[in-house]
Amino acid sequence: MELGSNIRTIRKRKGITIASICAATGLSQGFMSQLENDKTSPSISTLEQIAEALDVPLTYLLLRKEERMQVVRKQDRIPTSAGARHVGLSHIGRTPHLRMTLAELAPGAASGELPHAHEGEEIHLVVRGTVTAQQGEDVYELGEGDTFSWNAAVPHRVWNSGSEPAVILISVYTDSPREAEPI
Repeated sequence: MELGSNIRTIRKRKGITIASICAATGLSQGFMSQLENDKTSPSISTLEQIAEALDVPLTYLLLRKEERMQVVRKQDRIPTSAGARHVGLSHIGRTPHLRMTLAELAPGAASGELPHAHEGEEIHLVVRGTVTAQQGEDVYELGEGDTFSWNAAVPHRVWNSGSEPAVILISVYTDSPREAEPI
């Protein structure tokens, strides 16, 4: 964990000097210097004081880099495709258990010829167009602004039943940090 460098980064971003932190917490400048250079580890009560002086939640100081906010710029999305007919997928964000994907389906495009299943839970928002979603015996036609969700362990299938391209925003949650293929 890069606790000290996290503290230094926050302190500098907020324009707070080491002297100010020391005055607010009662810690020595030598200790703060060692802490910010990851040469010592503070107690929880010391971290609480530092967090208060920096005006951030204690938990924020404890986040690892991969747990902090992640940004994926539109131009940095990695496009892929899936399904029996062309379905364009753009993976737009992820955490270890949650992933968001933007699916673009050409008219007639489907997630597969047959329903499929995988681990996880999914929530879908139809951003544009008309799609039909099937899970088991349930079949619904959905339009722009409609949402649908399901336990992905039950076989399911989605297809563009309209004459225009369709776009669906999909959020997939899994208990384990494995990949779950949306739609």
